[in-house]
Amino acid sequence: MSNHKSAEKRNRQTPKRTLRNRVALGSMRTALKKAREAVASKSKDAPALVKQAVSTIDKAVSKGSLPRRTASRLISRITGQSSASS
Repeated sequence: MSNHKSAEKRNRQTPKRTLRNRVALGSMRTALKKAREAVASKSKDAPALVKQAVSTIDKAVSKGSLPRRTASRLISRITGQSSASS
């Protein structure tokens, strides 16, 4: 049990933030997986799925769940794969 007010507040905040991050990062991973599979199979809806993945990554960054540099790297990789396969 925590003895300080600040520690008690942290104990209240942590589950909320963990849940928010899990939702944001989980949906981001799902969107990335769908986009990668579509690009690899040269599907016709690959550009739309890549665009959706980029949007989902940006949302994760805006919520603070993902560092900007990590997002930039992921976006660069997925767009590079989609343009190379075209």
